Amino acid sequence: MQIYRLGNDSGINLTLDTAGSTTQFSDAVNILIIALISLLILLTVGGNTLVILAFFVEKRLRNQSNFFLLNLSIADFILGTFAIPLYVPYLLTGKWLLGKFLCKLWLIVDYTMCTASAFNVALISWDRFLSVTQAVLYRSQQNRPCRTVIKMAAVWILSFLLYGPAIIFWDFVPSTEEIPENICVAGFYYTWYYLLTASAFDFVLPLISISFFNLSIYCNIKKRSRRKMQNSISLPPQKSRKEAKLCTIATNITLQSPQIDIQKKSFRRRINISCNQCFGIKSSSHNNKRSDRENNQVSDLSRDKKVAKSLSVLVCIFAICWAPYSFLMSIRAACHGYCIHIYWYDITFWLLWTNSAINPIIYPLCHKGFQKAFLNIVKYVCMKKTNDSA
Repeated sequence: MQIYRLGNDSGINLTLDTAGSTTQFSDAVNILIIALISLLILLTVGGNTLVILAFFVEKRLRNQSNFFLLNLSIADFILGTFAIPLYVPYLLTGKWLLGKFLCKLWLIVDYTMCTASAFNVALISWDRFLSVTQAVLYRSQQNRPCRTVIKMAAVWILSFLLYGPAIIFWDFVPSTEEIPENICVAGFYYTWYYLLTASAFDFVLPLISISFFNLSIYCNIKKRSRRKMQNSISLPPQKSRKEAKLCTIATNITLQSPQIDIQKKSFRRRINISCNQCFGIKSSSHNNKRSDRENNQVSDLSRDKKVAKSLSVLVCIFAICWAPYSFLMSIRAACHGYCIHIYWYDITFWLLWTNSAINPIIYPLCHKGFQKAFLNIVKYVCMKKTNDSA
């Protein structure tokens, strides 16, 4: 999302006052800017490309939760390949030289992809919330791909509707402010009430959602851990002692009869065998089933703890990347760019774009299935380069 300042010096005519036109960057600064932007593009495109390739290469990754990761990666990939590169000449020259149509297209793609990225993060958090707190319901939804596709499509439709129509039709709204042709900004650039309302949907609502989901997952895991500790203090050892004691008493009573003194050894052997069959084998099978069930619960609990940790990191990074931009955007619109220096706005929206480079690290790289797929892709590429060079 782009940040430029249009200074209304006379109160009637709108004049350009952008970072590119007021600040004369030296060659060294230009090289540094290009290097940093190139690094950001490389990380964004490279990380999200790996996620997309891994999804199509590894069939085991094609489940509902990973479809949502694919949706997020597509949004971030388009930002890295289209929105950010087109901004570089605009930043260095301070002028938009690509025409009005491409300007509109760039604005729509930029706003839509950033919003879709935020909505996909909320959708991923909701999916993980269901997998932890409502496991039975979540498993029943795994065999319904139509619902998954509908949710993915809803993210794109809602993201476009939030800003797209306003970018397209705002020029037809009567306004005293006229934006120069060499400046590419949305018509609602200084409409603070619209920006405040939109930011409530593309930042505040997703942030509240993922915070709620993360907190619910944490409480669920805490409750299960407490229950697990209580169940660990169980009574089967005492029961087995009682059963063994009863078996011994029954054996002694039976063998004390003088009528069967001759067959004492054979009876003892038979009774011992029957006791083992009644108590030993059943107890062993019961303990094995119980231990398997406990092991499954421990593994599920460990997996859910990892989910909770990744979601907590997600909440923090999402808030750090989005909060400054959403906060300063409304202030900038209300005071027409004179409240805070222009460079702070530049920092906030670059931080917003940086979130698209961080997302592939937060989500797929913490997933063992994606890690194996990434390694297979890298090995394949290296082997192909080796064969080509040979």
